[in-house]
Amino acid sequence: MPEAVIVSTARTPIGKAYRGALNATEGATLFAHAIKAAVERAKLDPAEVEDVTMGAALQQGATFGNIARKALLRAGLPVSVAGTTVDRQCASGLQAIANAARSVLFDAVEVAVGGGGESISLVQNDKMNMFHAVDPALKQIKPEIYMSMLDTAEVVAKRYGISRQRQDEYALESQRRIAAAQQAGRFNDEIAPITTKMGVLDKASGEVSFKDITVSQDEGPRPDTTAEGLAALKPVMGEGFTITAGNASQLSDGASAMVIMSDKTAAQRNLKPLGIFRGMVSAGCEPDEMGIGPVFAVPRLLKRHGLSVDDIDLWELNEAFAVQVIYCRDRLGLDPQKLNVNGGAIAVGHPYGMTGARLAGHVLIEGRRRKAKYAVVTMCVGGGMGSAGLFEIVH
Repeated sequence: MPEAVIVSTARTPIGKAYRGALNATEGATLFAHAIKAAVERAKLDPAEVEDVTMGAALQQGATFGNIARKALLRAGLPVSVAGTTVDRQCASGLQAIANAARSVLFDAVEVAVGGGGESISLVQNDKMNMFHAVDPALKQIKPEIYMSMLDTAEVVAKRYGISRQRQDEYALESQRRIAAAQQAGRFNDEIAPITTKMGVLDKASGEVSFKDITVSQDEGPRPDTTAEGLAALKPVMGEGFTITAGNASQLSDGASAMVIMSDKTAAQRNLKPLGIFRGMVSAGCEPDEMGIGPVFAVPRLLKRHGLSVDDIDLWELNEAFAVQVIYCRDRLGLDPQKLNVNGGAIAVGHPYGMTGARLAGHVLIEGRRRKAKYAVVTMCVGGGMGSAGLFEIVH
């Protein structure tokens, strides 16, 4: 049976939502930047790509109407290349990679692209379409499905007794690890710098002007973060709660993509794979504690591949909130020295549809540097789910 191998990965830097460098970059252009860079890094003729699958959690406005198809055309791929967009909320990018890999494995697709992105700046704003967003019949059956992610994080903190102090300690370590990784250039091989137009708001007049800007590194990290600074932040929901802007993921813009093909095709082209896609699973859980989803997905993934927690050399568990990472880490028995080794979304940001693809690309590069064999990418998913993907690193 053929194997689905990843031969290249590329992503935009992650921009701060609303006030960052990517706040005015159109959806197709944002996604296209990652697609184009990944295809170029694989040294492919764009016409050789058969299908592009991209994930996005907010498919409206700047990212409506099958953004994958629009983005591949914006990236310069010919009209002969097909495209589809998937939504598994925060696991959308990982799901897109899985779908692309499965098309290689089971449909004889020679070259596929999988990835994801999100323009939170242009979509999650006062123009967002919430018309009939709530189904009264569903709300009667399962009202928790409509809870905000913030509310679910507070449920996890209270239900499982995870203190504000523990959350802040985890957040500080995420910032420390990201800062060290940035300084060491450990994101350089995945980031494709982008030149774009940034919207700048004049607070006095309310007018927005635009300036040309080139961004080559993530905007979110705050290397000067201190324990005292985190402790001084007020909980978003007020007194008696624990989630703050410092121990939750940042709102961000960005896109990531990778080129996937069969091991035979890669060998014919003399392309050395970064890694092999081994599988992905998802599992449901109660929507009001969606953050603990990985504790259901990870055991299922490992069991199907005959592996144990100890067999995994690197873990990327998305930092939607410090509270849920702490719970999942402790419940699954993950070694902190193998988990989010270069920090995560608390420090770098979380463009929903991008994150799964970013984590997959990063763990392959970091895994090769550390001479790791197996890596797992996992995350909680809005609506009450967990997803987990297994990758084998090639050296």
